[in-house]
Amino acid sequence: MAECSRRWARCFLQIKTRHGGACGQNTFLQVNIPGGRPFSSFSARVLWRFRWIFLPAGAGGAFAGYSKYDSYCERKLCASGLEVAHHVAGDWQVATYQMAPTRLISRTWGRINELELPGWLRKPVLSLYIWAFNVDMADVEEGDLRRYQNLGEFFRRPLRLNSRPISTHHSVVSPADGRVLHFGRVRNNEVEQVKGVLYSLGHFLGPIDQVGCCEDQECDSPSAVTQENLVRNAGNDLFHCVVYLAPGDYHRFHSPVNWRVHHRRHFPGSLMSVSPGVARWIKGLFCLNERVVLLGEWEHGFFSFTAVGATNVGSIKIYFDTDLETNKPRYMKGSSLNFSYSPEAEEPGIELKKGEDLGEFNLGSTIVVIFEAPKDFTFSLDRGQKVRFGEALGTF
Repeated sequence: MAECSRRWARCFLQIKTRHGGACGQNTFLQVNIPGGRPFSSFSARVLWRFRWIFLPAGAGGAFAGYSKYDSYCERKLCASGLEVAHHVAGDWQVATYQMAPTRLISRTWGRINELELPGWLRKPVLSLYIWAFNVDMADVEEGDLRRYQNLGEFFRRPLRLNSRPISTHHSVVSPADGRVLHFGRVRNNEVEQVKGVLYSLGHFLGPIDQVGCCEDQECDSPSAVTQENLVRNAGNDLFHCVVYLAPGDYHRFHSPVNWRVHHRRHFPGSLMSVSPGVARWIKGLFCLNERVVLLGEWEHGFFSFTAVGATNVGSIKIYFDTDLETNKPRYMKGSSLNFSYSPEAEEPGIELKKGEDLGEFNLGSTIVVIFEAPKDFTFSLDRGQKVRFGEALGTF
């Protein structure tokens, strides 16, 4: 490696000397690298003009190395039983991340996913994906990989009928396969996306006048939403649970309870990653990303179900709402698109049964449920636990 570096250094020195410091002359120059093949002055000029690329590349490599070392130190401290404070991104870091063309990348990835694969290529490509993301194929309805015409069909693969029994002894079941990032009570009008990283309940759900929970109050801003005016029944409290769907998980989601959906709110936004590491790093990540919020009620009062988009997951589909279109090329920052399933007070809205098909992601993302329940409601979970669709989240 050292000898190779010396050869390239001598090469650049020869180029600069023989061109008099100017590499733009239209002369044909043969530069011989000791022990290598000769190349023309055109190649030399290209290399010389890109000489500064080594500076950002080196800086990027140094930053990546530092990040890996910092993660290694954090894991060592966690293994020793010490509490580690999470590093939260500054405003400039979040703004820089949002400048990345993640929406365009997601639309492009979506089109690639829908390209039909040749029959001979389907099994090798999908087998590689199964290996890379540790996909569990035991409960899949169609086990023959050659029957999936493209990657999109495989991502949205259905399960075998009755392969996931729905828990009947518990009030709330998992809406999807995934990992539990956080759960608990909503406190001080804030929700935890992961331990110690909070976001505003009001900014996540939007203005309360559209939620329909406080018709007698004046609510002109997102901050008007509070847990007090969402809770409708005395003796109840507000709870939440966050389930992260990894790329290898089953990508459809289902209704976690018996409830009625009265309102849909679509928030266009960024499509940053929602992996656990990024969720710990960016405060309010779920409020910044594109999301579809379904608002309604169940037997104990208020209930909401939110599908949060992410990088390569711009497409969020709700089965009963064919008008919903996510990840559009253009949108107004901070806007929301609202639709009422019960425009008149006497109309019932959309009724969903526990475990009923609700929608799907493309690749993987996050689901957040926020709901009202009696104060003795208890989650039967551990933080970081893997759950499968139909398994119990909690009960009274």
